[in-house]
Amino acid sequence: MVQVLVTGALGQVGSELVPALRLQYGADAVLATDLRRGSPLHPSMEGPFEQLDCTDGAALRALLERFRIRVIYHLAAILSARAEAEPQLAWRVNMEGLYNVLEGARQVGAQLFVPSSIAAFGSSTPKDPTPQDTLQRPNTLYGVTKVAGELLCDYYVERFGLDVRGLRYPGLISHTALPGGGTTDYAVEIFHHALKWGRYSCYLASDTRLPLMYMPDAIRASQELMLADPARLRHRNAYNVAAFSCTPAELAAEIQKHLPEFSIDYAVDPVRQAIAESWPRSLDDRAAKEEWGWQPQYSLAAMTTDMLEKLSQRALREA
Repeated sequence: MVQVLVTGALGQVGSELVPALRLQYGADAVLATDLRRGSPLHPSMEGPFEQLDCTDGAALRALLERFRIRVIYHLAAILSARAEAEPQLAWRVNMEGLYNVLEGARQVGAQLFVPSSIAAFGSSTPKDPTPQDTLQRPNTLYGVTKVAGELLCDYYVERFGLDVRGLRYPGLISHTALPGGGTTDYAVEIFHHALKWGRYSCYLASDTRLPLMYMPDAIRASQELMLADPARLRHRNAYNVAAFSCTPAELAAEIQKHLPEFSIDYAVDPVRQAIAESWPRSLDDRAAKEEWGWQPQYSLAAMTTDMLEKLSQRALREA
């Protein structure tokens, strides 16, 4: 039985990836780890769980050996907006943590998934669409760690033959986990505010177009890439994957089709606005489509319908 370890399992991606992996590999085959412990009701806590600080290389190696791990999904990271506020912490978690995971995977011979992000691009990158292979000069610390991480993963592939694969996630929208300090968090917050208060004050300008993806598509893409035939993977690491691009005003208009009384205003945060303006407006994901058959399932409209349904159902259960 393949044994799988997930770091950052209580985060936005891990909250939905861990249950999906347990369906794929078996409930007892997936070890969820995080720096903190979650509520017993958290999806990642419904199975094997261990506390782990990925910056502690010895502790990580001990878990890999103890559980005979053969597949690692490394999700632990400090996201863009928080990284600007706590740059030393972001470097330690995003770079030292990644190095420890790469070394651990090399030592035990595990396959490794490491996500990158649209933050790996910068103001000088072509924005519409952003190519798979292009200039990457980010001006945020989060982006710097993502570019460095992509290069470090490539090095481990070439130098040690390690099977490392990854995606450049666009902004992710989830009904399961709350936002975790990212620049595209508005696209999650807006749904909670729409249902609870009927209004939302957005920290990005109304016409800020960014690539977004519904979490079920991101989870499926992550799993599909790890199962892809390695002989077909020319890029292997840091594939662009796309679903839809929209602005806050367009997302609000889609929500208003379901909640006509919903209103939005704008109180622009200069820090997050500057970050967003340095990122792509859309992504060229032909490499992912050609090399491992990537296809999104959720459009803006389909995502909005499902988000509102899922969040409404949860509110009823919690009432």
